Amino acid sequence: MLSSEVKRFIREHLDDDVRLLALRAASFPHPEIDFHFLLNQIAGRQQIKNKIPSWYPFDDIVYPPRLALEQCSSEATARYKASLLSGDSFVDLTGGWGVDTAFIAPHFVRAAYVEKQAGLSEIAAHNFSVLGLKHITVDTADGVDYLRKMHPVDCIYLDPSRRSVSGRKVTLIEDCEPDLTRIQGYVPEKSRRALVKLSPMLDIRSALQTLKKVQAVHVVAHKNECKELLFLLDRKFEGEPLITCVDLKSGAENLTLTFNFTEEREATVVYTDSVGEYLYEPNVSLLKAGFYKTVALRYRLSKLHPDSHLYTSNEWAPHFPGRIFRVESVFSLNKRECKIPLAGTDRANISVRNFPLTVAELRKKLKLQEGGSIYLFATTLASGKRIIIKGESGKL
Repeated sequence: MLSSEVKRFIREHLDDDVRLLALRAASFPHPEIDFHFLLNQIAGRQQIKNKIPSWYPFDDIVYPPRLALEQCSSEATARYKASLLSGDSFVDLTGGWGVDTAFIAPHFVRAAYVEKQAGLSEIAAHNFSVLGLKHITVDTADGVDYLRKMHPVDCIYLDPSRRSVSGRKVTLIEDCEPDLTRIQGYVPEKSRRALVKLSPMLDIRSALQTLKKVQAVHVVAHKNECKELLFLLDRKFEGEPLITCVDLKSGAENLTLTFNFTEEREATVVYTDSVGEYLYEPNVSLLKAGFYKTVALRYRLSKLHPDSHLYTSNEWAPHFPGRIFRVESVFSLNKRECKIPLAGTDRANISVRNFPLTVAELRKKLKLQEGGSIYLFATTLASGKRIIIKGESGKL
């Protein structure tokens, strides 16, 4: 797909601004080559340098149109999905650019990629060959039609498109393509297990009312941003699913916590009217899963308020899945109380948790710029008192 001239041009301009490079189309010496295609390849390779770093060194990887590249999984999340699956046979019914297929397939003896867009399936087939993934078969077909006709496999993977016909982003399961509510009856006939990737904006409890035989839910965050909701279905499973919250860390052990909704509902938490020596801010995956009370119980922490979702203790809990701050002072918005703890401070990182002012309003009132090593948390105690907690990270 990529001639030697194309690959050389890409290497020579890999660090260029693609927008400025586009202005040079008229002077490009190879009129037989689509210059727009070249720009797309340069932009794609620039984009995956951090998103899919293990692919970056390959000169022969072909990049898809911008939307497919934006929608594909990162390497970190694809590797996490791959860690959940293994067996003899696997099929990805919503192939896309093929990133998830490429990382999951090595865990299976046989793998199949299915994509209805011929252009994407052609690119994926080429890239699988470049990556040495010879055991993946590629089919240009509608995933739903393929599902109905295919032979049973060990595992099915589904990542429904979260775009409407008009291009608008959608969240609900029934608005995605394919609509799982219409096809999930076929899944247990064709596979023992299925992994479904859904929008991080989706309500987990609502999804569990829609999807059947859910054995586990994985709430996947990367760099404290919720990226994916993964639902693992098993046709033999009966009972309440486990919810795993994970924050993927580059070059470090992932922070993982598992619970179920019954445990969360029955957990007894201590609410407090005072702030201890340490303040704990949960990872976004815990907040997304609604893991509010059990995390306090597991790490022996007090919760500031039922709706604040901040925790405190006088003992350091080093394995807490989130950020930990040493508390320096606690004060109200009263001008006298603010004066001493904020003396000499012109910038701070401000967060609002269950507080009547927004970050922008609070920043304006305190006359502080963004940044620095100081962190301010505006929140509410169990008594209803509004406070600001000043802390510093890394001084533990």
